[in-house]
Amino acid sequence: MASRSARPDRVTAAALTQDRFLGGRLHIWQPRDGYRAGIDPVLLAASVPARAGQSILELGCGVGVASLCLGARVPDLSLSGVELQPDYADLAHRNAVENDIGLMVVTADFTRLPTVLKAQSFDHVIANPPYFQRDRGTGAQDAGRETALGEETPLRDWIETATRRLVPGGWLTMIQRAERLPDMLSALTDRLGSGEVLPLSPRQDRAAKLVILRARKGGRGAFRLHAPLVLHGGTHHTRDCDSYTPQITAILRQGAAVKWPA
Repeated sequence: MASRSARPDRVTAAALTQDRFLGGRLHIWQPRDGYRAGIDPVLLAASVPARAGQSILELGCGVGVASLCLGARVPDLSLSGVELQPDYADLAHRNAVENDIGLMVVTADFTRLPTVLKAQSFDHVIANPPYFQRDRGTGAQDAGRETALGEETPLRDWIETATRRLVPGGWLTMIQRAERLPDMLSALTDRLGSGEVLPLSPRQDRAAKLVILRARKGGRGAFRLHAPLVLHGGTHHTRDCDSYTPQITAILRQGAAVKWPA
């Protein structure tokens, strides 16, 4: 675990909620207000083609949901996360300890990684970058939520950092809004190939709102755009329930992996 100096808790218990993920396999502390993890980091974790014994680095790990979901699915991973906001990094560390999953959490700006991470290379780098560009729309009032959702560091820098930290043949896996796909693809250099995009559609015949991108360092395969993965059954919301498709239910409740098309 990352070394930490003794200091009082930055976030009081009243400001937190403990939420269940993967059908209760994980119990995650996160701020009651501000940025709160939903299904996006769970889907990100389910999309990573990791195997036991491999190493994972998460850029902007927040309270640790994606890394911990991945650790719950695949045994014996070496998990590391870097998080800019100290309050969220502290919660990621706490969540890892309380869920008995090894996760080294480093509080830092990933564009200026400390030596403990710069000295390593990883089999996988994962990221759920901020979705919204700061020059578009209205910022969130909560500072933590604004940092998590409002892009300050360009997507190109996320992908460049990931590329540098990957071993040859290692995978970048990232989830983003569909409208940001051109930005992601334009940031892929000749060092990242075999790119694949899996759109995430809220319902059948609806436009995708999110996409998952993965690319391989040194990959030479042709780019592939897959058919959408549909999140909800039916054509519209009919009652107060989640209405997830069986595949999505297995991912969110049982920790199943996303089935990428062959």
